Amino acid sequence: VQLQESGPGLVKPSQTLSLTCTVSGGSITTNYWSWIRQPPGKGLEWMGAITYSGSTYYKPSLKSRTSISRDTSKNQFTLQLLSVTPEDTAVYYCAASKTLILGATDKNQYEYWGQGTQVTASS
Repeated sequence: VQLQESGPGLVKPSQTLSLTCTVSGGSITTNYWSWIRQPPGKGLEWMGAITYSGSTYYKPSLKSRTSISRDTSKNQFTLQLLSVTPEDTAVYYCAASKTLILGATDKNQYEYWGQGTQVTASS
């Protein structure tokens, strides 16, 4: 299974960040699919996940600004983050796991990872 993140590398403050994770070699109608980010100099932060059935879960502190959806026909799932600020600058990863552990930030808890994409929130 391979995951590939795509999206803009630069977003202006107050705008919406949209990232897409394209999955190959496996179906998003199985397993669990998460978005995780790592701000510069900080640890991994779990943002949310979408399940094989389309149910979504979010980190409580991000829930009001975060939306995860999917397109099963394209085998993709997407992240939208509203009203970005410079504090949202990070490397964003998508990842797949066979079990759903809300808030998981241990890389060993995921079977597959994308390579990550740098997003900078700046004017």
